[in-house]
Amino acid sequence: MATKNKTIVLAYSGGLDTSVAIKWLADRYDSEIVTVTADLGNNPDLPTVEKRALSTGARKAHIIDGKSEFIEHFIWPALKASALYEGVYPLATALARPLIAKFLVEVAKEENAFAIAHGCTGKGNDQVRFDVSTLALAPELQILAPARIWNMNRDQEIDYVREHNIPITIGPKTPYSVDENLWGRSIEAGPLEDPDMAPAEEVFEWTRSIDEAPSKGVELKIDFRQGIPVGLNNKEIDSLRLIDQVNELAGLHGIGRIDHIENRLVGIKSREIYEAPAATVLHMAHNALEYLTLTKEQRDLKSIISLDYSRMVYNGLWFSTHRQNLDAYVNSTQEYVSGSVRLKLHKGNCIVLGRTSPYSLYKFDLASYGQEDTFDHVASEGFIKIYGMPIKTQAEILRDAN
Repeated sequence: MATKNKTIVLAYSGGLDTSVAIKWLADRYDSEIVTVTADLGNNPDLPTVEKRALSTGARKAHIIDGKSEFIEHFIWPALKASALYEGVYPLATALARPLIAKFLVEVAKEENAFAIAHGCTGKGNDQVRFDVSTLALAPELQILAPARIWNMNRDQEIDYVREHNIPITIGPKTPYSVDENLWGRSIEAGPLEDPDMAPAEEVFEWTRSIDEAPSKGVELKIDFRQGIPVGLNNKEIDSLRLIDQVNELAGLHGIGRIDHIENRLVGIKSREIYEAPAATVLHMAHNALEYLTLTKEQRDLKSIISLDYSRMVYNGLWFSTHRQNLDAYVNSTQEYVSGSVRLKLHKGNCIVLGRTSPYSLYKFDLASYGQEDTFDHVASEGFIKIYGMPIKTQAEILRDAN
């Protein structure tokens, strides 16, 4: 038990779980609670969240605008790394958790707190991301996770709210668990736990169904500078507006729905639904530009790095020297990943129409089969003879041995 008047810093969403946690932590550890709510573009009613935290018993409620930091120091590095967990998930929630943990640690130091706390259960990935990030940034802090201890279901939490007169309005019960930020939405639980059941339209908020998407597609041009998107349709634009505009446009055309059976770090499979319109489009455009500007060997190795990078993010190891090492390699590959990619968005499909770069490794006179062809066809015979020599040698030896 903590001594009286010590402080705990709680990651606070404003929902039922974390509102219960304010009272539960204060009583169990005889401590004052300071809350931290990060605005990562999920558009919560921040004044209401702040007011609710204070009226529920928090001594102080911090609201932190982390959108710019999230984009520049988390989203763009993951995009440059082509990090898609298991080839599909753009890691929106996984990228947000270490940043929120960083905010918790910073406030904990300001408030001279002895612990940080979060509302994660013992079954998901987020508990690992919060805990390991905190261990990396401030190993002296205790880490508290009430939901791993109290063993209350929703009905019991509601009873707790009423018993202790916690001033929170209980919203309508929903079967889904949702997390969102500017890079994507994650939806799970309820009917989605049956992997054979198609998700109902009520699950989606950012994307239209293919049936409801416009019948006519739209073209979009994205400009990149050293692997980072910087412009739309020949106009330079700041990162937040770029993501917002691509999200809106791609979502209108039904792009960005992901239905995935995912391997969680804790050893179970889960059915996850994601909405990530901008992430889907930007990853596709970025990869198209890389194929134009990187050598075969660079792309081959980077595909391995991308796999490792996505696992590293998903598994909560953002604040590791391993991530710094991977970033060093990835950034070195992005020096010449500059140029433009044209795409068509239509009925759930994102199609690359063209790409151009001042650093393009595509040479028309070498690729052409027309009269412009400058490729030395005669040289191929000698090249193939030497290249195939080990195969020929082995075939002759095995033939003679048999």
